[in-house]
Amino acid sequence: MTAKSAITGPEAHKVLVVDVGGTHVKILATGEKEPRKIDSGATMTAPLMVQAVKKLAQGWSYDAIAIGYPGPVVHGRPLHEPANLGIGWVGFDFRKAFGLPVRLINDAAMQALGSYKGGRMLFLGLGTGLGSAMIVDGHLEPMELAHLPYKKGRTYEDYVGLRGLERLGKKKWRAIVMDVVERLKDALEADYVVLGGGNAKQMDKLPKDTRLGANENAFLGGFRLWEQQREHKRDG
Repeated sequence: MTAKSAITGPEAHKVLVVDVGGTHVKILATGEKEPRKIDSGATMTAPLMVQAVKKLAQGWSYDAIAIGYPGPVVHGRPLHEPANLGIGWVGFDFRKAFGLPVRLINDAAMQALGSYKGGRMLFLGLGTGLGSAMIVDGHLEPMELAHLPYKKGRTYEDYVGLRGLERLGKKKWRAIVMDVVERLKDALEADYVVLGGGNAKQMDKLPKDTRLGANENAFLGGFRLWEQQREHKRDG
């Protein structure tokens, strides 16, 4: 399945996927080949994101939205304000703001969904923080492993997130990532691990049964999110 072909059929939605990150907001619509992006950062509020995305997506055709959100999502709503963006995300009505159906999911879970190739997969997103999700036999479970204790009173995110990379330097950071991947893979009994996020490309080698995720996987995950909903409706 490719990002372009993920949504098909006479009843298919044309989906705009919005990948919200701490440094950029990236978008791609069904049938389009090249993503577009804008800067985000500490001043990016939910209303500003919607306004910017609408402007960025001008000329594209879409009738549904999938949003990857950088934080925990419960029942399709943000549970906490994002750590690296502005405020006002919790309780925001994305459907009303866009004027279209919206599905919102944790950003790591969206990338995981686009990376999945069967079995028990652990996804770890190495970005500003540490995103995580698990898929077992097709069932997606967003996870919050980032803030679990790792060592010396610090969390996994403190070591493998951006702050850890800057504090430790690339060589030590790579060794820590190798250790963290192996620990979490064993603890969760994963068949394989996918490393995504902007800093995954900093790795020069990977642990056994680990592969790098592709940049387009977040968009593919957003398309699959709507594809799954159609399948659930048919099954129901």
